[in-house]
Amino acid sequence: MAAPRDWLGTVEAEGIAGRQGSSGVEVVFPSDPATPAPLCPHGPTLLFVKVNQGKEEARRFYACSACRDRKECNFFQWEDEKLSGARLAAREAHNRKCQPPLSRTQCVERYLKFIELPLSQRKFCQRCQRLLLPNDWEKHQEHRVVGDISIAQLKRPSQLLYPLENKKTNAQYLFADRSCQFLVDLLSTLGFTRVLCVGTPRLHELIRLKSSGEKKSNIKSLLLDIDFRYSQFYMEDSFCHYNMFNHHFFDGKAALEVCRTFLQEDKGEGVIMVTDPPFGGLVEPLAVTFKKLIAMWKEGQSQAVTKNYPCSGFSLIFLNPESVSFFQASACWITRFCASCQRYISLENQHCEHCNSCTSKDGRKWNHCFLCKKCVKPSWIHCSICSHCALPDHSCGGPRDGCFICGQLDHKRSTCPKIATSKKVNKAVRKQKQRKSNKMKMGTTKGNP
Repeated sequence: MAAPRDWLGTVEAEGIAGRQGSSGVEVVFPSDPATPAPLCPHGPTLLFVKVNQGKEEARRFYACSACRDRKECNFFQWEDEKLSGARLAAREAHNRKCQPPLSRTQCVERYLKFIELPLSQRKFCQRCQRLLLPNDWEKHQEHRVVGDISIAQLKRPSQLLYPLENKKTNAQYLFADRSCQFLVDLLSTLGFTRVLCVGTPRLHELIRLKSSGEKKSNIKSLLLDIDFRYSQFYMEDSFCHYNMFNHHFFDGKAALEVCRTFLQEDKGEGVIMVTDPPFGGLVEPLAVTFKKLIAMWKEGQSQAVTKNYPCSGFSLIFLNPESVSFFQASACWITRFCASCQRYISLENQHCEHCNSCTSKDGRKWNHCFLCKKCVKPSWIHCSICSHCALPDHSCGGPRDGCFICGQLDHKRSTCPKIATSKKVNKAVRKQKQRKSNKMKMGTTKGNP
């Protein structure tokens, strides 16, 4: 059986998989964790299963945890597939080839040498996104190189590095300085002394700038990020190359211990985690990762911990009900705490007595529909034809699920038995339109002098 061409494309198109009546891909967490998952360049892979109409297909497969686009990471392996020694060796060689060109130790050594150089010799290659030492200059002569890199610029690496904007892999949309300043002031007011920055490099930068400025702040931070380019700018105790979707530290036990020490300092007091996952990232693996970080934090406690681990989340992760049972999350625009839901919500998000929840997912006040028995967006109305709420100008003539060609619910368009006939009809219609268009053009041409 051939591997799916884009095995998570359905997830992006249809939302979180595994819901009744939908089709897509769902993450599976094996009951036997002793069986290690195969490795790809981004660490341990995740186990997935195809879900169609709420029912799982029998065969499960492993795929990359970080990349939802097979162009970025094409790893695919059936769960029950047996690989030969040659294929395993080739895979290991490929994984090594995909790793950063320099080790963590080498990056630190180069950084220490770089800051000792005079200003005129501090150069940065924009094409390779790399700090250059004098021995590197010759190899980068044809590249676009920026000189006179100051210490102040080294403290703001996110302004030197190009953002990684692939929405299916990185989606690296950075916080504005105004937002970071608000967060730092808020965390300081709340009494936090350590911030674990998971995928928030700009916040990490500002915290470090505050701690080294004239009005020194007592807040420390540790950055965990999948972007290995930050290894050039930080020592081992302030940055770890990390995949938040599988809790993988690329630099092994040394980096794991750095994170453990940071979380358990002062018996775990005064620490908070702030995270900004990529937009569209799968919630379930993130929830498992955050549970592991919480467990690591609790290891340093001498007695049973009853208090909650402070966690602040951004993007849409805190809006999904799947994540509520794992962690509490808040964002910079959330300012009110709902005692019934035990979480922070926006001021306009009102608790619904009928749903027994703060139902809004975009900050606005949602309205309860008694016919649908749930809250809906304020712009939606109940349609008597569709028997559900939707926009006033929605189209309710066609099927909402199943095949777009014949309307049956037991298959999709790609496997419809009538697809050949449909293609012929569409082709004939396109040819007819093209002939009419050509006749109109000919008529216009003949009419001109």
